[in-house]
Amino acid sequence: MRNKIIELAKKYDADLVGFAPASRFAADDAVFRVFPETKTVIGLGFRVLRGIYRGVEEGTTYYQYTTMGVENLEETVMPLALINVSNLIEEEGFEAIPQRKNQLIMNEENSTNPEVDYTDVVRGVKAENQIDFLNCAVQCGLGEKSMIGSLLTPEYGPFIRYCFILTDAELEPSELCSASLCDQCGECIKACPGKAISAEGDLDPWRCGVYYNGANGSKNPFMPPDAYMDFEQRLEIIAGEADIDMELAKKIMSATYFYPPAKHFYRTSICGRACDRACYIHLEEQGVLTKKFHKKFREGEDWKLSTRQFETGKREKEWEFTK
Repeated sequence: MRNKIIELAKKYDADLVGFAPASRFAADDAVFRVFPETKTVIGLGFRVLRGIYRGVEEGTTYYQYTTMGVENLEETVMPLALINVSNLIEEEGFEAIPQRKNQLIMNEENSTNPEVDYTDVVRGVKAENQIDFLNCAVQCGLGEKSMIGSLLTPEYGPFIRYCFILTDAELEPSELCSASLCDQCGECIKACPGKAISAEGDLDPWRCGVYYNGANGSKNPFMPPDAYMDFEQRLEIIAGEADIDMELAKKIMSATYFYPPAKHFYRTSICGRACDRACYIHLEEQGVLTKKFHKKFREGEDWKLSTRQFETGKREKEWEFTK
């Protein structure tokens, strides 16, 4: 049955399949509140194609990452794999409870999910029965937790999304990830265009949301020269240097519509997960990723756009690229 699950999951585009026994979870873990009879947690990992990041990496096209790397995986590919593997498990006489992250639910009153429109997020609902997705991924052996709380896999680094199935079938567990991928290099922190990650690796989700959406003018070719004219810290916002609290973040994001969003509440990522790309580049340079490519992901310097036009609020000439 375990082999059948792996075969079917991969048929439906899962790149990684892992199995965690119930013994790897605390007695009060949410997996047991969702399904008290859980014997095995099955993890399915789906790589975000390296080429999907290419448009943002080169500054040429931006919709591919959000539509194909986020929306398509979360709303189409992953649910299809979940339902088909769950069907297989139930055909074998066991129960299967698919677990897909609810992108719009936040347990915290004052937090947000940068990937979606903040006005659609439901906060403080105490969704205690939503499992800890990152911990489940680690316990299933899909990868390890990075210094900033992302999942790193030996094959694809941080270019991965994941979902789970809880079942009362007892299946042979996968080994925990033995690789030590995160070396605390801090490249993810330095790459953020809005300085949304502290030196200790703590993420400010509101600040992340502002710059995930594209508030840094040096990394957003769609920003008009008169952007944010009503904001006191206008140039500091555009430079990623402003002091931003939750209320200011909401106002900035409400004024950040330089590029159309995707469907299903997803906002287009103009930063293109700069933190993940920087992490991937570092892991590739260190030679620790098992999935190899003929060319490096980044072969030259990262690019930036001139921000001089924002000082006058008038476009003086076409965008100028700077090193």
